[in-house]
Amino acid sequence: MTVGAVTADGRARVLADGNQLPMLGLGVWQVPNGPTCVNAVRWALELGYRHIDTAQAYGNEESVGRALRDSGVPREDVFITTKFYPARRDPVAEAEQSLRRLGVDQVDLYLIHWPQRGPTWAWPGMERARERGLTRSIGVSNFSAAELDQVVAVGTIAPAVNQVQLSPFWYRRGLLQACERLNVAAEAYSSLGTGHHLGDKKVREIAQRAGRTPAQVLLRWCLQHGVPVIPKSVHRERIEENAQIFDFTLSAADMAELDALDKTRGTDSAQERGWW
Repeated sequence: MTVGAVTADGRARVLADGNQLPMLGLGVWQVPNGPTCVNAVRWALELGYRHIDTAQAYGNEESVGRALRDSGVPREDVFITTKFYPARRDPVAEAEQSLRRLGVDQVDLYLIHWPQRGPTWAWPGMERARERGLTRSIGVSNFSAAELDQVVAVGTIAPAVNQVQLSPFWYRRGLLQACERLNVAAEAYSSLGTGHHLGDKKVREIAQRAGRTPAQVLLRWCLQHGVPVIPKSVHRERIEENAQIFDFTLSAADMAELDALDKTRGTDSAQERGWW
């Protein structure tokens, strides 16, 4: 399978290190540790999701691990992402803490959550985490094209993934092009705009034509750009709805109309305003 390609079944993207990132995952940002998170993850796994995305900053790794154990789904069948909190100093030590909270021996993907204190200082520690077998793949999140270039310049290996805010309204063409040039897989979060995009008139028109929901259209847009996506929900019916995106295709005209909703002017930045 060619690196950067989507697998024949459309369910995963092949990363530069040869590992496969599922095209659909459940994100658990802002989901409190405890029953709400456990239930969301357990439902997702019951409904066929095989990627769960958490982070040290979310404070819910314990619940993700508990849900994974309760689900009965074999560990090797589930792709787990967590993220290094860059207010800390040592990616290796923090990864070891994450593994304890998750109750696993290894995560599948470990990302620098954002480029706090600069994009390059934490990368040697990320490489050490991979060398020590704490994670199969390493990458970054919220990194601009320029920040990606800096990491690639100093690293022994390049990031496998850059997880960024991406949707038709945040269609960061310049950043996607930089990821492609560097053989870094872009991965999308907040593709539903934390729900705000669902009421957009154009999105609703396209959804009606396609016989789908606005959420399914927005998530399918990511897939057709070759971008894995991690929608967040704590409602079983929405988790199920969000998974029904592999059995239809948006037309070229629909994709062009969605592309035209971009408000970033094709930026190569990951954020319009950093929070760090």
